[in-house]
Formats: sequence, C-alpha cells, structure tokens
Amino acid sequence: MRAIIALALASFLTAPALAQEDYEPGEPRWSFAIHGGAGTIERANMTPEQEAEYRAALDAALEAGSAILRDGGSAMDAVTAAITLMEDDPKFNAGRGAVFTWDGTIEHDAALMDGRDRSAGAVTGIGTVRHPILLAQEVMRDGRHVFLSGAGAETFADGTDLERVPNEWFRTESRLRSLERLKAEKLSAIDVDYKYGTVGAVALDLDGNMAAGTSTGGLTGKRWGRIGDAPVIGAGTYADNRSCAVSATGAGEYFIRVGVAQAICSSLREEMIIKNMNMRREPSRNGIIIPTGQALTIEEEQNAIDQVLDEVKQLGGDGGVIVVTRFGSPLFSFNTPGMYRARSTSEGMREIAIFGEGE
Repeated sequence: MRAIIALALASFLTAPALAQEDYEPGEPRWSFAIHGGAGTIERANMTPEQEAEYRAALDAALEAGSAILRDGGSAMDAVTAAITLMEDDPKFNAGRGAVFTWDGTIEHDAALMDGRDRSAGAVTGIGTVRHPILLAQEVMRDGRHVFLSGAGAETFADGTDLERVPNEWFRTESRLRSLERLKAEKLSAIDVDYKYGTVGAVALDLDGNMAAGTSTGGLTGKRWGRIGDAPVIGAGTYADNRSCAVSATGAGEYFIRVGVAQAICSSLREEMIIKNMNMRREPSRNGIIIPTGQALTIEEEQNAIDQVLDEVKQLGGDGGVIVVTRFGSPLFSFNTPGMYRARSTSEGMREIAIFGEGE
C-alpha cells in the first residue's frame, strides 16, 4: 500500500492543480488570510469602541495584502505587508505592543516561508529590529541558515539595512501592567492576557505561489529564553505550493509537539492522494496534461485542518490557524471562544471576524 501511495504521490505532485468547484486549471486566482491571535475573546468583554478598533486594524492589514495580490504582486510581499502593519499596532502581541518577559524586556520571534521552494527564515529572542518579520525574510534571503537566535540574530541584523530601534520603543503601559499583575498575583500568562496576540498571514498569488508568516512577542513573563511555535518552521509557520500555507497562534508548546503547520499541509496532500488513487490524466486541447480526478471539497479541506487542531486540544492545548490551500480556499480553525481573523479572495470574498461562529 505504501508503494502505491508513493507512486500516486509522485504523479499527483507533478500534475497541475485539480479543479475545485468552478475553478478551471490554469485560471489565475488569489487568496489571502490574516490573524491577530486567538483566545478568550468574547463580545461581553469588549466595548463597541474596542471592537471597532480591532476590526479597523484587521481591515487595514487585510487590504494591505489584498491590494498587492490584486495587482499581481507576490504572496511573499502580501504576507510581509500585512504583518509589518500589525507589528506596528500596539493592539497586537508583536513588534510594538509585544508582551514583557519576566525580566522586563521585550523579545520578538518571527518566521517566514516561501511555498515555491520551501525556503524559510526565522528569528527568536531579538529586541532591536522594528519589524521582526523582515529580519526573518533577510535570513531566508541570505540562505546560509534558517533559524537565528538572540545575540547572533542581532549581529546578523547589523549587516542589513533594516530599521533598528531601542528596546524601550516597543513598550506599552498595558503590557507592563500585565507583567506587574502576573508577578504580584502569581498568575499564568493566560490569566493576564486572555488571548494569544500573535499575528500572521498566508497568501496564494496569481502565479500559484504561496507564502506564510508569523510574528509574536510570546508569553507575558516568559523566562529562560522560552521559544513558542510561531518561529518554528513546521509548528507555527509553513508553506508548500503542493498543498497549503499555514500560520498558527496558540499554546506554543502544544503546537510544537503536534507540528501543527506541517501536519495540516501533509494531511491535505494525503487526503488528495486517497481521493484520487484511480485518477487518470488526459491532454487538454492546448496540450496541457490535466488530471481527471476530483479536488478536495472545501468541507473536506476544513475537516482535515480541524482534525489536526483536535490533536492539540486532546493534549490540552488551544489556539487557532489560518490556512490558504492550493485551490485558493482561505480557511480558519480554532478551539477558543474567539480569534481575530480576516480573509479575502479574487472571487469577491471579504470577511472580518473576531468572535466565534454566528457572531
């Protein structure tokens, strides 16, 4: 059976994308999704003014990436445009507005991945680069390494043209109060934050390429150089043109243990293979070989994603993911009361949401 699946996989991965619903092979389409964290996000705990501010922030980031894709730009540019905007917004736990460590400093983590060749860059424990996602991009462009940390990542940043700021520039009073309360009342990070404010974006561009990026300040009061899932390629961030692009937010230790981001992409590929074990390929009128099998439905894609999140829940973790599939489906999955999220497509979809289903 393994040999059969391997043969089907080789055939499937060299073939053009299968049609989904009204999609014609070769027809350009773009898709985009962003998140600003998941957790105990409920309407009862948010004033109308706060809700309006968050929706406006999500709308701005969504439009920043969508405009690039709409004009024929790359998935990578769309992802970084949206994330840099959210890194500058103190409402999110990334860049300016990131949470404090136990020692009263701010440390950022970020990762970026290109679905074309699975090149990637990631950084952790940095504190002087205004846009951590752009440093992750520089690591990816350099190509010698994938993951840099702490002082070494800062030294690498010295050799770039990226904007640098003192660590104090990232400070906000609300985050400082969270740290003070955590220490005074001996609480956990979740007790004082109620949510994971990590930001992320995933995209499919008109050339069929995908990208994923994630940026975070981690957990309030984190110690000992703690690293969550966001900068870990395969756990919090992953992109592969053959299947999907994923950015996660949640209880990082559990997302690392499950390998959530890559597990989702692998699950989608496997589901496609199983569905098309007997697929044939025929030449079209213009000579392009088109598989005659069936694409996964949106419901099948959603189910594959939800199953991976269920693994996280079974271990005791919570959080959420945004996913863009190779067919252009922008999907969400989360097991928390709410998740700051938004999505848009070339087909006219445009949605911004905060609370659970039926909001």
